[in-house]
Amino acid sequence: MAASREAVVRTLKQVRPILSVDKSEARRRVFNLYRAWYRQIPYIVMDYDIPKSVEQCREKLREEFLKHKNVSDIRVIDMLVIKGQMELKESVEIWKQKGHIMRYFKETFEPKPTDFLSKFLSGHN
Repeated sequence: MAASREAVVRTLKQVRPILSVDKSEARRRVFNLYRAWYRQIPYIVMDYDIPKSVEQCREKLREEFLKHKNVSDIRVIDMLVIKGQMELKESVEIWKQKGHIMRYFKETFEPKPTDFLSKFLSGHN
């Protein structure tokens, strides 16, 4: 038991970081990404002609970042930053379509009704 525990600890120490070496560097990368998105939102709203105001888009940006505020693993933070940078590049270069941008504003997913009365009221068979 002790040998396997030691192997796990040794393996955990050998995991190499993706981008950030420590939490402060990861935090700086997140803030820089947030700042870049924040600055690009007026241009994205104009280029894609989305029916939302700049303030609404910035609020959605804040919501998307706060969704991951409890992530503490540096490697996961780095992967989220990389994905965010890719999304920003795709949005700025207009490689996306309006529907891709509007997907961020999609309401929360509602599960399909399961009982008879709920199905009847929602218009399902």
